[in-house]
Amino acid sequence: MRKQLKEKIFESLASVLPITAIVLVLSITIAPVAAGTLVLFLFGALLLIFGMGIFTLGADLAMTPLGEGMGIEMSKSRKAIYPVLISFLFGVIITMAEPDLQVLAQQVPAIPNMVIVLSVAGGVGVFMMLAIARMFFNIPLSLLLFLFYGMVFLLAAFTPASFIPVSFDSGGVTTGPVTVPFIMSLGVGLSALRSDRHSGEDSFGLVALCSIGPVLAVLTLGIFYQPDSASYEMTQIAQITTTADAAQEFVVAFPEYLKEVAAALLPIGGMLFLFQLFTGRFRSRKLLKITGGLIYTYAGLVLFLTGVNVGFLPVGQFLGAVIGGRENNYLLIPIGMLMGYFIVAAEPAVHVLTRQVEEVSNGSISAGSMKAGLSVGVAVSVGISILRILTGIPILYFLVPGYLLSLLLTFFVPKIYTGIAFDSGGVASGPMTAAFLLPFAMGACEAAGGNILTDAFGVVAMVAMTPLITIQTLGLAGELRRHARSRYLKNQFEQLEDIVLYFDD
Repeated sequence: MRKQLKEKIFESLASVLPITAIVLVLSITIAPVAAGTLVLFLFGALLLIFGMGIFTLGADLAMTPLGEGMGIEMSKSRKAIYPVLISFLFGVIITMAEPDLQVLAQQVPAIPNMVIVLSVAGGVGVFMMLAIARMFFNIPLSLLLFLFYGMVFLLAAFTPASFIPVSFDSGGVTTGPVTVPFIMSLGVGLSALRSDRHSGEDSFGLVALCSIGPVLAVLTLGIFYQPDSASYEMTQIAQITTTADAAQEFVVAFPEYLKEVAAALLPIGGMLFLFQLFTGRFRSRKLLKITGGLIYTYAGLVLFLTGVNVGFLPVGQFLGAVIGGRENNYLLIPIGMLMGYFIVAAEPAVHVLTRQVEEVSNGSISAGSMKAGLSVGVAVSVGISILRILTGIPILYFLVPGYLLSLLLTFFVPKIYTGIAFDSGGVASGPMTAAFLLPFAMGACEAAGGNILTDAFGVVAMVAMTPLITIQTLGLAGELRRHARSRYLKNQFEQLEDIVLYFDD
């Protein structure tokens, strides 16, 4: 166990170090940061490293086997109706357990928090049902994606413009570090007992469909409530003079995140108890291992979220404001792209996704190529988001053609890449995006004189969209290489055949 934990912490160190280095370079060059604020950031980086390492170990020990075990038991049912109904309950519980959902609810004061939480959780629950039904009845993922994204953009036409970016952001923040490991492993478990050639492909796509539910739910709320605004209060940077003051900021914040993460994981612990009570699937040793994994997951998430929200969020907002207020604020675009390229590697759920993809594809889709594709996609999305801030271009001008291109690519790439690509969108837009890139964009928008509601919001939505194109492009390139190799081998074989026939004659 100690060796595993050491490996995970070194992995997270490699993920967090690049973005830390970028911030340090910026802080001593074009965007000087107060010494106290920088200490906050460095403390936050340390918590991130240890938190992500402990969390990923916990996900391996608890969330993955729990999800797979539930998936396998559900797939044994002779009637699809029971797994489908149970999946609705799972979807609602897991979504209400997602810490990022509370952040979203607080951003929309025109609608009561509990109304948003229940609507989004219900949206995920319904789409979880659809995702499970798709696996049982072998419904093509691309067909459902076309249908429901069509509904999304139709609803967007009737939703107030100031509410659209928040609605699309909701699809990204609700598939975070708690939701993704469970949902993805549930898909793997459901497809494990199937022996047909589509079982591997169908294990992906659950996160993709579950990301659509919150968007539809929040767009619908926007239509019925007709909110005048979807405001967000800018975070005030704490005045830090000593390292003791910086440490005190984290000490004060810890109880809040201890409660938040406990509220997130207790329902999952309850599901484990009921599942074991009715199925007796796990032996006592395995059950102890899963319980220990949940404790690791809890500790890791507390450290991670405290580090991100206390240490990274104010620095992201400050850097965006300083660079956005400069005369040559176009530098925001390359700087934002560089941050986006490296920050996706620090998302906890990305590690879960890339590892699972490599396992299910038997190494044909490597974790390295997945990470590279996600990094490029997020870099492009952040660049486009900053361009929107500087020019005021409506978000739908990018989302509509982007999703249309993504959906068209589904006809030309292997189906497994479609599922992985659309899952990647939800995975890439996690707490690091919400707590660093979004504040960076908001700080830049305020300094540049833009509209925060229509211009700064939407970063999460853009981050969730571009991996759909980059990962599928990766799959398309692989498919073209495979066809080229097949043609080459066929030509070689035909030439060899001609030579044999020549000598026979």
